[in-house]
Amino acid sequence: MKFLSRFHQQQRLKNTLTTLLLLSLFGMMGWLSTHYNSQWDMTQNASNTLSPVSQELLKSLPDPVSITAYIKKGQSLRVQIAQLVERYQQLKPTLSLQFIDPTSDPEKARDLDIGPEGLILLNYQGRTETLHFIDESTLTNALLQLAKANNHSVTFLTGHGEHAPTGTQNADFKQFSMALARRKIKTQTLNLSTQTTLPDNTGLLIIAAPKTPLLAEEIKLIQQYIEHGGNFLFLTDPDSSLVGIFKETLGITQLLGSIIDNQAPINGLKNERFIVTDVYPQHPITEGLKLMTLFPMTSALEIRGTSPFKAEALLNSSPKATLSTTTHETKRLSKAETTQTFTFAYALTHPLSDQHQQRGIIIGDSDFLTNAYINQVGNLDLGLRLLSWLVHEDTFIKIPAKNTVDKQLQFTDTQVSILSFLFLIFIPLILITSGLFIWQRRKRR
Repeated sequence: MKFLSRFHQQQRLKNTLTTLLLLSLFGMMGWLSTHYNSQWDMTQNASNTLSPVSQELLKSLPDPVSITAYIKKGQSLRVQIAQLVERYQQLKPTLSLQFIDPTSDPEKARDLDIGPEGLILLNYQGRTETLHFIDESTLTNALLQLAKANNHSVTFLTGHGEHAPTGTQNADFKQFSMALARRKIKTQTLNLSTQTTLPDNTGLLIIAAPKTPLLAEEIKLIQQYIEHGGNFLFLTDPDSSLVGIFKETLGITQLLGSIIDNQAPINGLKNERFIVTDVYPQHPITEGLKLMTLFPMTSALEIRGTSPFKAEALLNSSPKATLSTTTHETKRLSKAETTQTFTFAYALTHPLSDQHQQRGIIIGDSDFLTNAYINQVGNLDLGLRLLSWLVHEDTFIKIPAKNTVDKQLQFTDTQVSILSFLFLIFIPLILITSGLFIWQRRKRR
């Protein structure tokens, strides 16, 4: 009996010490959690982690930043904004966030023209930026705009069947234009048949695969724009002769036919005309770009002759590519037998002075930025990188266009029923059963 009594005392002491140790451990963990912050981002594209560019930007802002969100109470958007801003506040404690219900001050709401979606105001060093949509890309770019206060206007040439920057069809550029607007890059259109000069605020001229030939007077005006140091983005297709018009000025020629990628089946593509690129030449535009980009129908480009521009290869096909041509009479496809790597995009630079550089890009595909393909793999990221480089906003280049693919979980009714049974019935039954089993064993002792 004395042995059993001593044994029970030792067990009670052991249990007491174990309980105290666990309580001390939990207390220590609680204390550490209030003094140190650590987190792991398990989302598919690191959507809960600020990009290195955003982190560097926050470190470079010396003064406080205030964010005022005019969002109605009870809206889930408040929680999303707070979660996003919290990640910024971890790196910049002087960044403040305030929520205001616009219905509480109707007069202020009218003055600010606050719509049903709400409004977000950013203030830094006395300058203000207005946002109707917020994610890391828009918030970081708004902060960059406040820090630098630079505005850019991009002019799209129209009147020849080009991709419409505001059109909603699959072949238009509306989604790309909206992405530019979120980065404070304004878009405008130009029809040289009704306007005899380019707008004075044109920071970049975009010609996106015209379907009909440009008039001689239009070509002359564009030529003058290039000769006077204007930046440009030319997008061409296998059936377009856009590059040939400016061949003598740019030193780039377009090869006949379209690129056929014999490696397409390896990439899971049934159409050999689709070019997938995931390896990029060394260039500021593609530095750090780890996403694949998809180009539906591409023409090869080549440097020929001399020009004032320095041309650097920007996008290449796989080494297993060939050129093909279609005979319209027979509708048959003829394909070269030898395979090689073809360049279908060049970045052009021309020094205008010690501190200023003219920039241009020619790409042998215009469809990769259309509404149908802009959200495929890394196309949007590449498009934003191209525009940032062309308008001399090199700081913008590495800012990602994050599309959160795992923002929320979607369950079917069957899956919801299974999870409900698992957590509400199955697991509690296991716990109750195990508890009764342990109690019975101890009782038998």
